[in-house]
Amino acid sequence: MPLLRVEGLTKHFPVRGGALHRRIATVQAVDGISFDVPRGETLGIVGESGCGKSTTARLLMRLIEPDAGRVLFDGRAVATAGGISLREMRRMMQMVFQDSYSSLNPHLPIEDTIAFGPTVHGVPREMAKRRARDILAKVGLDPNLFIRRYAHELSGGQRQRVNVARALALEPEIVILDEAVSALDKSVEAQVLNLLLDLKRDLKLTYVFISHDLNVVQYVSDRVLVMYLGKIVETGPVEAIYRRPLHPYTQALLSAMPSMDPRRRVSEPPLFGDPPNPINPPPGCRFHTRCRFAEAVCGASEPALSAGAAGGHFAACHMVIAGSGHSRAPGAVLGGGA
Repeated sequence: MPLLRVEGLTKHFPVRGGALHRRIATVQAVDGISFDVPRGETLGIVGESGCGKSTTARLLMRLIEPDAGRVLFDGRAVATAGGISLREMRRMMQMVFQDSYSSLNPHLPIEDTIAFGPTVHGVPREMAKRRARDILAKVGLDPNLFIRRYAHELSGGQRQRVNVARALALEPEIVILDEAVSALDKSVEAQVLNLLLDLKRDLKLTYVFISHDLNVVQYVSDRVLVMYLGKIVETGPVEAIYRRPLHPYTQALLSAMPSMDPRRRVSEPPLFGDPPNPINPPPGCRFHTRCRFAEAVCGASEPALSAGAAGGHFAACHMVIAGSGHSRAPGAVLGGGA
């Protein structure tokens, strides 16, 4: 049983308008996604802005309620009878947000900020403060220098280290990192990434790492999940996806990665056009309106996540599904298609 299991998770946001403020449309932010996160693994989630990455993170933490689907933590359903309570789940699963400044209370010193969570969960105040000092040392900040400082007195990298310390103060098993290093400059980003890897090893943590930076995801992840317009389009081991991506969207993302190698220069953009409106996504494969391999079957039916290679590598593309009707599908007669 994986530490975290997600089954059919769905969240649609209403769009309201008119004099009576009625629902006139629905934004399909996350639409029936399922995945597992084994204990001790780092799952990287990537995709363009608006693909549903951050909404997924908030659904996992139950900061927003899902419309459908369920989340199982260590085999127990979250917030259901006979399952794990939200309070217990949030002690075992913590989150680090992108904006390091707004994540911290400007009126509390750092020591109280970190100790607040354990205190709420019943840890005696003095013990919580000792834990705060220990955690500060683990994230590379001298407790003697930082416990009485406030958020505005810290640099961006220091604030994010405090946010990591606050997440670890409850001794969780899994940490969700939502663009946790994207606001940092590159030198500080590298320091924080190495810190996260050290903490994962030393504290035996499990990560869900959300980022738009494919180089960062490759560096920290064991497996990668690629999202497009609220759907999972590809998932698999990081080496397999970066070496041989199966879905055209993943291929386009990887081809857009910055590189110092002049042989990798391209003269054309990897993708054309903007993502479709999530209020009215296209039928069939949601990527077919931007895909250079699209055929009639792509707009007619939605492809399921199917094994495209060994080792748990899956893609939601008609080109990897035998007998799908696509001219490039396994076993298809070459030359067909639209």
